[in-house]
Amino acid sequence: MRVDVITIFPTVFREFLGASLIGRAIAAGLLEIHVHDLRDYTDDPHRSVDDEPYGGGGGMVMKAEPWLHAVRAVCGDGPRPHRILLSPQGERLDDARVRSLAGEERLLLLCGRYEAIDERVRMLVVDSELSVGDYVLSGGEVPAMTVIEAVSRHIPGVVGRPESVENESFRSGLLDHPHYTRPRTVEGIEVPDVLRSGDHARIDAWRREQALKATRRKRPDLLAGDMRGQEVAPKAPNRR
Repeated sequence: MRVDVITIFPTVFREFLGASLIGRAIAAGLLEIHVHDLRDYTDDPHRSVDDEPYGGGGGMVMKAEPWLHAVRAVCGDGPRPHRILLSPQGERLDDARVRSLAGEERLLLLCGRYEAIDERVRMLVVDSELSVGDYVLSGGEVPAMTVIEAVSRHIPGVVGRPESVENESFRSGLLDHPHYTRPRTVEGIEVPDVLRSGDHARIDAWRREQALKATRRKRPDLLAGDMRGQEVAPKAPNRR
């Protein structure tokens, strides 16, 4: 998969793209990421990307022309990408959406800043908008990293053990079960006996029960039906 990112702060991606699974995936040729500086697509000596809004009001608005030039130039380099604006107004990013995006050949992520982006950018070069939650950030860089991190896990070969992706939270509609490792006792708290029993059927049942309890306690909105402690059918989560 190829991912292009347009931002006015390209340097913030440097450490992120060189670390952990992302860095190894890029080095192995499983993931190709290009970060573009929006200011390279301006046409004035000051490399301006923002201006005062029509109608007045606080804050500055990102100008349409640099974005239009940048998106069209980047799109011209290879297959047409699915173009995503990271925005608090967008569809919430969840596991189903992540898996859908992982099926794309190429993504283009637009990282806005300031008060807003000129609406004509949405109208002319944006395919969809994504939000990582119901709150406002200073820009789209952190959400773009979130999209890259989440989507990359579904690219074959990026995660060493594919079952780790299949079994993680939200795939079943439930939160994850508790995990333990050595030592057996930490400050008086022992690993549950069932996990040391070697009985995989009991272990699976315990993990399912604990996942259900965790979901009921922390995220009851993920559960459908009876909320009084009985086994229930999970529904699709609305966000991570």
